[in-house]
Amino acid sequence: MRRRLFSVLLLICHACVAFDGLANIEIKSQWVSGKVHILYGSGGNIGALVGVDGILIIDDQFEPLAPQIEKELNRLDSQNKRVSYIVNTHYHGDHTGSNSYFAKSASILAHENVRKRLADKGQSNGLPVITYEQGVKLHIDDETVHVKHLASGHTDGDSVVYFEQANVWHLGDLLFESRFPYIDLQNGGSVSGYVQNIRTLLSLIDDDAKIIPGHGRLTDKSGLKKVLTMIEQTRQLVAKMKSDGLTERQCIAKGLGAEWQGWNWTFINETKWIKTLYASI
Repeated sequence: MRRRLFSVLLLICHACVAFDGLANIEIKSQWVSGKVHILYGSGGNIGALVGVDGILIIDDQFEPLAPQIEKELNRLDSQNKRVSYIVNTHYHGDHTGSNSYFAKSASILAHENVRKRLADKGQSNGLPVITYEQGVKLHIDDETVHVKHLASGHTDGDSVVYFEQANVWHLGDLLFESRFPYIDLQNGGSVSGYVQNIRTLLSLIDDDAKIIPGHGRLTDKSGLKKVLTMIEQTRQLVAKMKSDGLTERQCIAKGLGAEWQGWNWTFINETKWIKTLYASI
């Protein structure tokens, strides 16, 4: 019960922090490869395919930012076309918040568990209208877009997106670049599943691919390997402490060591990461 309450409070705090000062957030874009761009703002990174056939985006951050997101997409597209498709990589609000805004023109795709969890939260507008169990393939503007569901890792509805011609991957929150990840243990996520998903992705992604993380800066396969190393080594540290009889509080007091201090960030600091690892062992 305490862990469930902690998870709920964590999500609330995340939303509060993100919504505070959104009026001052500027949406900035960066070209990635081919016709693919990344949009930074507040919340999960947005991937965008912009071409003559229309616009496809991967995730859409918080609803108050939707007009700014649309404005930046229009800047990238001189014809000011509307968003035609949205892929939600999972259900969290910093990745789905603008669904309702863009649903006026876009078809929303997601794993079936994303629609279920959004509906369970009481959301009626902006629900995914196309759902899948394993994945789906889209053909837009001479780009083949592979949407793949992976087993429970960050949540139980995770998807990754691969732009085949551009050789770009969007991994959603299966990648927090150079920072401790948030793994939603109360909604189907698991540390072991998260690790296995990264290993699976490393077997699929080539060395030349560019990777859009759910949070953080544009990276590549070496950046994904770096995150896997951090998770495996810190999990071993906590597992050893737990097997030695240390309580969660004692593990937190001992810490993970100086090597991993740079992985702290606003949402998931060392304490929260140790709690996640301790609960999963």
